[in-house]
Amino acid sequence: MELNVGLNLDLTGKHIVLGVSGGVAAYKAATLLRRLTGAGATVQVVMTAAATRFVTPVTFQALSGKPVFVDMWDDRIADNMAHIELSRGADAILVAPATADFLAKTAQGQADDLLSTLVLARDCPLLVAPAMNRQMWENPATCRNVALLRRDGVICLGPDAGMQACGEEGCGRMLEPEALLESVINFFAPKHLAGKKLLLTAGPTFEAIDPVRGITNLSSGRMGYAVARAARQAGAEVTLISGPVALPVPQDVTRVSVQSALEMYAEVMRRVKETDIFIAVAAVADYRAECVSPQKLKKAAGGLPEIRFVENPDILAKVAALPNAPFCVGFAAESENLETYAQQKRERKKIPLMVGNLIQEAFGGADNRVILFDDAGSHPLPAAGKSQIARQLIEHIAHLMEKK
Repeated sequence: MELNVGLNLDLTGKHIVLGVSGGVAAYKAATLLRRLTGAGATVQVVMTAAATRFVTPVTFQALSGKPVFVDMWDDRIADNMAHIELSRGADAILVAPATADFLAKTAQGQADDLLSTLVLARDCPLLVAPAMNRQMWENPATCRNVALLRRDGVICLGPDAGMQACGEEGCGRMLEPEALLESVINFFAPKHLAGKKLLLTAGPTFEAIDPVRGITNLSSGRMGYAVARAARQAGAEVTLISGPVALPVPQDVTRVSVQSALEMYAEVMRRVKETDIFIAVAAVADYRAECVSPQKLKKAAGGLPEIRFVENPDILAKVAALPNAPFCVGFAAESENLETYAQQKRERKKIPLMVGNLIQEAFGGADNRVILFDDAGSHPLPAAGKSQIARQLIEHIAHLMEKK
């Protein structure tokens, strides 16, 4: 199989029309624009007249490098049909913020300004990010309009809950730009794993010795979280069993937090029967203290405390040995002889795919260099960010599962 190694950015080659309607959250649209272009998209901004009261068109023009359109009769479009020309060739229209007024007009098919007319005349998907006061969001009229939009195929992103500009707290906040970017990336990602349930472990484990000391490792969890995100983008239902890390949970991924290897093992075995794919990314401690001291161990004159260690369960091997085991993927982090040790590990555990890397090239960092080992041999991937590696891994898993 020739692996796709050309993906550098999530939205490379995508052309997005960013509609900005007149709400306080319009200021966030400037950051969103930066995030979209930073991910590789080209962005054309269209504003309502009310939106220009919050942020000027000059701001969006400077950030996008393109003229901003507000007026339906803008003669910069040769045939004065901006509502037609601006959406042609677009991969999607994203309206953020989408006010209650904009949602109502769109649901009813009204077209009384450039943005609403452009949306009505589109031939591409429409995504909206609602932003309004909590009572406006909960109003039955808004609920009916949003339900109608969803039935018409409009993708509704959010809203979020929290403190609002009016000083009240509740649902109606526009999603933050980072969350909206992830939603857009999810929307465009190929759905290689649609309908699949995926269980994944990530991060280190912490094996207590006493109330303040323990054994752990330098795993940052970044690779596992990147794989969880890529799997969700590919359409899988993802449950992430995570050791102690300080990372945000990928959007629409269910995280179960654990500390020790025994806790991780118990959570995996509780869920694995409902799983199609199991990916063991976590750096699980091989050993734990046989007895955990209930009190802090004190220095003793004349000797060191005696700690007896016992072996932790091999989670991946236990899952792979189950009757009707899911498709299993392991990770082999080695300091030397990577190909030999990774292949031996794959064969010993009888799993279809092993991902190998050298710890000195990846442990705790943002980038990685891996080799995929399967029945067909080895597939080296070029050094890249962990998000890119994760997408290529998910694509390879989907390919192997199709061949089963």
